[in-house]
Parts: sequence; C-alpha cells; structure tokens
Amino acid sequence: MKELNELNLPEDLRYTEDHEWATTGGETLKIGVSDYAQDQLGDIVFVEVPEVGDSFDKGDEFGTLESVKAVSELYLPVGGEIVAVNEALEDSPELINEDPYANWIVEIKPADTGELEQLLTVEAYREILKG
Repeated sequence: MKELNELNLPEDLRYTEDHEWATTGGETLKIGVSDYAQDQLGDIVFVEVPEVGDSFDKGDEFGTLESVKAVSELYLPVGGEIVAVNEALEDSPELINEDPYANWIVEIKPADTGELEQLLTVEAYREILKG
C-alpha cells in the first residue's frame, strides 16, 4: 500500500471521509473514489452503479466496488439525480485502479450546489488520512 506522501490527491477536487471525490463540470458533478480508496481495496473486479434517472440524498449508498479483498459501499457526497454512469467500468472495472480520477463512476445533477462546498478540501482530507 502507498504511503500518504505517495497518494495522488488533486487539489481541485473535494473529498468525503468515506473516500469519494467530487468535481464540478458546470451544472453537473462527477463522482469517483480517491487514490487512497482504490489503493486500500486492491484490484477492483466489479463496479455496481445506479440507473440514470435515479435520485439520492447526500450520504445515500449509490453503488458498490468489489475487489479481490472486499466489497465497499459507495456513498453520494452530494444529493441529486444520476445523469450519467461511466459505462466503461462495466467491462473494465480495473480502470479505477489505473486512474481513479479520470475514471469517474457517476455524474449527477446536484439538488443543492451548496453541498459541494461542505465537502473536504485536500488539506482536510490529508489530515483525516493521517489519522
């Protein structure tokens, strides 16, 4: 496993304590898992995602990641409607291990854009990872 200083944690993203990240792309947000999460899980072998059009509240479970080590639930950092899922992950879930930021999991239209500002900055996320 990677040491804290080896983790790729982009400064322009927002994070959750559950190790998801979010970034805005205009009126929508892309959601994925952090480098820390994919590193801890090991080889990801399956990604379960919701259907486009499904709606969730902030903190709701919206899918799972299955690795050779464990199954991990995914929690939506911001409430909203799913407007897209990364279909490439269906056939190639290992893409998350290769680049967890280029390979987002879902894209949502947030119900409240203010919720994004409540997420952790990279500095706050690093402090949590330090334990």
